[in-house]
Amino acid sequence: MSAQPTKRRLGDELLHQGLITSDQLKIALFEQNRLKKPLGEVLVTLGFLTENTLREALSENLGFESISLSDIFVDREALLLVPKEVARRHTLFPVSLDRETRRLTLAISDTNNIIAMDQTRALLGDRAEPMWRLASSGEILRAIEQYYGHELSIDGILNEIETGEIDFTSLSASDASEYSHPVVRLVDALLADAALMGASDLHFEPEPSFLRIRYRVDGVLRQVRALHSRYWAAMLVRLKILAGMNIAENRAPQDGRISLVLAGREFDFRAAVQPTIHGENYVVRILDRKKGIVPIDSLGLRDDQLTQLKLMLSRPEGILLVTGPTGSGKTTTLYSILNYRNSEQVNIMTLEDPVEYSIPMIRQTAVSEAAKLGFAEGIRSMMRQDPDIILVGEVRDQDTAEMAFRAAMTGHQVFTTLHTNSAIRSIPRLLDLNVQPEVIAGNVIGIVAQRLLRKLCAHCRQEYAPEPVERALLGAEDDEPLTLYRAVGCDRCNFSGYKGRVAIIETLKFDTGLDELIARRATQRDISDYAISQGFIPIAQDGLRRVRDGITTIDEVARVIDLTGLVHA
Repeated sequence: MSAQPTKRRLGDELLHQGLITSDQLKIALFEQNRLKKPLGEVLVTLGFLTENTLREALSENLGFESISLSDIFVDREALLLVPKEVARRHTLFPVSLDRETRRLTLAISDTNNIIAMDQTRALLGDRAEPMWRLASSGEILRAIEQYYGHELSIDGILNEIETGEIDFTSLSASDASEYSHPVVRLVDALLADAALMGASDLHFEPEPSFLRIRYRVDGVLRQVRALHSRYWAAMLVRLKILAGMNIAENRAPQDGRISLVLAGREFDFRAAVQPTIHGENYVVRILDRKKGIVPIDSLGLRDDQLTQLKLMLSRPEGILLVTGPTGSGKTTTLYSILNYRNSEQVNIMTLEDPVEYSIPMIRQTAVSEAAKLGFAEGIRSMMRQDPDIILVGEVRDQDTAEMAFRAAMTGHQVFTTLHTNSAIRSIPRLLDLNVQPEVIAGNVIGIVAQRLLRKLCAHCRQEYAPEPVERALLGAEDDEPLTLYRAVGCDRCNFSGYKGRVAIIETLKFDTGLDELIARRATQRDISDYAISQGFIPIAQDGLRRVRDGITTIDEVARVIDLTGLVHA
């Protein structure tokens, strides 16, 4: 009788697959011993592996089928079968229930936890049969907080403040080892709720008699709470302490930063307080470290755009500009490009204000007024660090533009952002910064302009026949069959009709013809006509492509892009 082959330990399996090096394994084992955490979780925290790579490696090693929880649609009936406390205690999550066979698919992080599996089977009884799948603990904890209704604990805390009765549910949800003041838990719960709902910003706005709380979700603000103004003084003190601000100062603006771990995921919050006539206004920008790095193939580019962008990045030196208004996803695109170029063969250095997401192997520096390190001085300093690629957070002034182009002219790849409305309008903006046309022509690789559009909710979007003006906008013939969708609203999209966002992009690749036009200061119309003749597709057309594909609406495109020039009376 032949012996069964023994399974390798996780570290040995990852080494065997070439996913980590022996040096990385040694570091991870040292940190595992210090932190007393699972090896896989430590490897992800250190940046040696992504959660997806770890999940697939574990799946292969343990013989369990894996599942990704990043894009699941919550099954309410499945959630009702397993209470939140059980899910948190055993780090498992009910994904979906097959109504016919009564098979319940559950994700679990530790497939050797027989006790958890047996207790869950006993809890389900004859209501459902568990089917186990493997997922990382971070994914499971995020799903628990996101789908089990985190906002309910906020109501409990508010009730505790008003009545004095301790809300034990919110106490257990906060993982506090001892009782903490309800205002402390209220602020923590609001930060967590905003982050786990996918908000990019959280606004605390005092009015004469109440405090308005708004989240910016998918680029649009919406009010989620209105609290009596008597809560605001204590909440503001807590928020200032978290951000390292001066609690005694209430007449001058202040900035700060908060770092929290929510549901196993690290979040950074950039905080800013501004005095107003009704009190201090407090706004928090939420930076999800895991969301920041999107693979370049997942940016939503058309195949020809992606090929063109990769061709631009293959040039050994020059400047690539990413342009668009605030909140248009420029940082996400730049980080995706950096991640695409990141390898042991190149030295990448960044200068940012501030550093938004930490990327392994990349040397990242924040500009600092206190240390007198601005963008221009920072580029000059980085040039002595033997960089191959330099990221400059933003070209704001003439000195920064001059140093960025000097770096490009001395054999470096430079990536940076510029605040303009389109790729072609970036050229007069550079001229306005006193960059000479001959310098622009010889050193700009290309320009990427972008916006973010809200995507229609897949569950409630509604078909309709387009109006004549909509057909004209889309360039559709009168007899061409065309179906569009409108936003409706349901509980899955918080009744907005939209869920998630997608980028629309235009890419302008510089070639000798374009360089010649710029060098002789051609008009924008001449440059635009030439670019279009070479296959350039304006961003408005890219937005309308998304409408034809049923991803968004014409109203949403018109909200972020001027479409008036596309229809002629």
